[in-house]
Amino acid sequence: MSDIIHLLPDSVANQIAAGEVIQRPSSVIKELVENAIDAGATSIQIIIKDAGRTLIQVIDNGKGMSETDARMSFERHATSKITNAADLFRLQTMGFRGEALASIAAIAHVELRTRRANDELGTCIHIKASVVEKQEEIACAVGSNFMIKNLFFNVPARRKFLKTNETEFRHILTIFQQIALVYPAISFSLIHNETEVYQLASSNHRVRIGAIFGTKINQQLLPIEVNTQLISFFGFIGNPSFAQKRSANQYFFVNGRYIQHPYFYKAIALAYEKLLPPDTKPSFFMYLQVDPSAIDVNIHPTKTEVKFEHEQAIFPILSAAVKETLGKTNAVPSIDFDQDNALEIPVVSQDTYVAPPTIHVNPSYNPFKSTNFSAPTAPKTIGWESLYKEFDAKHTPQSDNAFEHQFEEVIDNEQLSLYPSHEGNKAMLQLRKHYIVLPTENGITIIHQHRAHMHLLYTQYVENMQQKRGISQQLLFPEIVELTPQEHSCLLEILDDISYIGFRLEEFGKHAYQLAGVPTQLESATCVDVLHALLESVQETGNTLKTDMQQTIALTLAKKAAIKTGATLSHEEMNEIVQSVHQGTIPTYTTDGKKILSTISFAEIDKTFN
Repeated sequence: MSDIIHLLPDSVANQIAAGEVIQRPSSVIKELVENAIDAGATSIQIIIKDAGRTLIQVIDNGKGMSETDARMSFERHATSKITNAADLFRLQTMGFRGEALASIAAIAHVELRTRRANDELGTCIHIKASVVEKQEEIACAVGSNFMIKNLFFNVPARRKFLKTNETEFRHILTIFQQIALVYPAISFSLIHNETEVYQLASSNHRVRIGAIFGTKINQQLLPIEVNTQLISFFGFIGNPSFAQKRSANQYFFVNGRYIQHPYFYKAIALAYEKLLPPDTKPSFFMYLQVDPSAIDVNIHPTKTEVKFEHEQAIFPILSAAVKETLGKTNAVPSIDFDQDNALEIPVVSQDTYVAPPTIHVNPSYNPFKSTNFSAPTAPKTIGWESLYKEFDAKHTPQSDNAFEHQFEEVIDNEQLSLYPSHEGNKAMLQLRKHYIVLPTENGITIIHQHRAHMHLLYTQYVENMQQKRGISQQLLFPEIVELTPQEHSCLLEILDDISYIGFRLEEFGKHAYQLAGVPTQLESATCVDVLHALLESVQETGNTLKTDMQQTIALTLAKKAAIKTGATLSHEEMNEIVQSVHQGTIPTYTTDGKKILSTISFAEIDKTFN
């Protein structure tokens, strides 16, 4: 019997490695940009088409490569970052595995142009599916220029399971921001489908944060810096008043690398305990510096998971530093250094003579002369007759009208409203401004007013999107909505659907829209916040199926537009919900499993009294 175990060809092995290293177009950009940073680049330009499906181009002004190095760089486990296993525990570079370029070349058409500063000519190499097609000398700029075309052309299953262009572009934006935030001294530019998305000049960390997320965020950031023998870190934390219900900007970096560390996230959350409004999250940008030998980066190819040798000791340091910064900020009032409203004091030359102030004396003034002012008089006291009348009135038996008035006050204080129902003339009442109580033939039905109305709106919104119709109320004063690149990409994906439920949006500059109309049930004062919440929900769920995305949109909007718990309902509002219950259009539970209505039978009531 012949042997059955054999070595795989390099091309197949590289495709297998690519499945772990290169998961989507954003993975390619991450690897190429990190290589550019390791090469000492001070300027990095990223050009993509069709969210990276058609083209990914990364141009840098780094050291460049020789003809031999350019060819060797695409070999598996070829690297200039480490030489032995001990180097893994003192890493100072972004990359070190030597797998990225080999993996990229295995699943795409690759063209590399590169030149070193001391070389007169550079080299150009073409690779397709790990096979070098040609290499030649060319004239090119110092640095490297990678062009990745037709990604996953030979792995149709992987290409098939890529998400929509809008979704893949959002992943690219996430990777871009993570790298740009930690290297503010490097200028970055990002161009998608010939449209400039970001143009970031060299700056400091705080300016870079504002350039990416908007200048408003800088007004709410508090600087923090700590130096210990175990760890040093600096960065910015958000003022508690700036906490967001949507996903906040929360970033950890260690030794110039973005990481995800739930244990350290908990340390930050502990410092903000009891300072944040309910269901909100703080923003923070923390740049950690530790001894490279005290962390292990070699856990996963993405290198976002890092193990710390002394993470339990770092936890209290991190939490205490954040708590101290928040305490100092709350104790010291903020100072506005804006010069727009500053007092203008004219500049006086030293040679100018300034006359001393003069004192004027009025010889005719007499302080003992009478004036129009008089001593204050005591207030008039109340006589004993008025007290007697008041006592008599308090002890007079109340009339029927007085009793009825007192009962009405009790009803109002108990937040209970009683109305007749059109269904069999049975009375319905609102209890504690939370519930609608309705007698039935077999008992009592209690309806949660917010959840019931939310389900009605949810059903209506889904139907409007499926039938492509909806009613919009025009805003008297249109609102200007400024979006982040991620939100803009998400909006393009759902623009048709939200227009069917009443949103009317018109382009108003780069990543900005004019909101001219909103759904009829939505309050105009909250329409901008609701739109941001919609975009955030779609991004968080990551749904790609049309029906799932429509359900996410409908549910998010219904929660915002539904009658709130604690609101007093009119007879018409209550009757609409009750009629829907009778018609069977309101189920017992919401789509996320919360109870809408509950029925208590007369038998259960009788059992209580027996």
